[in-house]
Amino acid sequence: MTEAAPALGYVETPFLSVSAVVADAMAKAADVNILGFEPTGIETIVIRIAAKNVSDIDAAIAVAKITAKALGVPAISASLARPSDAQYHLNDYPNTINPLYGGREELRPSDFHHTKTMNTQALGILETQGLTASLQATDAMLKAANVELVGKEKIGAAYVTIMIRGDVAAVKAAIDAGSIAVGDLGKLIAAHVIARPHEGLLKLLPQ
Repeated sequence: MTEAAPALGYVETPFLSVSAVVADAMAKAADVNILGFEPTGIETIVIRIAAKNVSDIDAAIAVAKITAKALGVPAISASLARPSDAQYHLNDYPNTINPLYGGREELRPSDFHHTKTMNTQALGILETQGLTASLQATDAMLKAANVELVGKEKIGAAYVTIMIRGDVAAVKAAIDAGSIAVGDLGKLIAAHVIARPHEGLLKLLPQ
């Protein structure tokens, strides 16, 4: 007999920066695995999670709603206690780069082969609408403090997310500098510092 697929959960929130904070909160609050982030093609991201029990999915979703509300954004959610096998494997196709905006169609752990334990450095996330603004902000962040550039992600509609890491004080100083540097070059969507990011979130990012 085939083993039943794990319970699944979906939380849809605006912006990659916000979704990262929400996913981190979910992973820390309940025994769930972050399967990936899937951009919808506009400004929202679907966070996909799995767990052995739907009660863990529901607990994570409850935290997601609280976190999203605190960040001033809505969160659409759903849980599947007994998903079909096809539903569980719906996102198993090879990942691609969207030709329209140059970003990954999905952010998932299989994109990177992590061979070391996830570091405990703080994670800084700065998202802009406008590529020029993000480049200016990145330069300011790297000059303001001893931080390392993790990577850049695009989700379409000119939304660009820059991620940095370092100790908490350095990341906070860099994020503050980057936020100011955006100026009138574009729109600052969000700027967050996650002091101890969950390993499940870090696995979606390059190391």
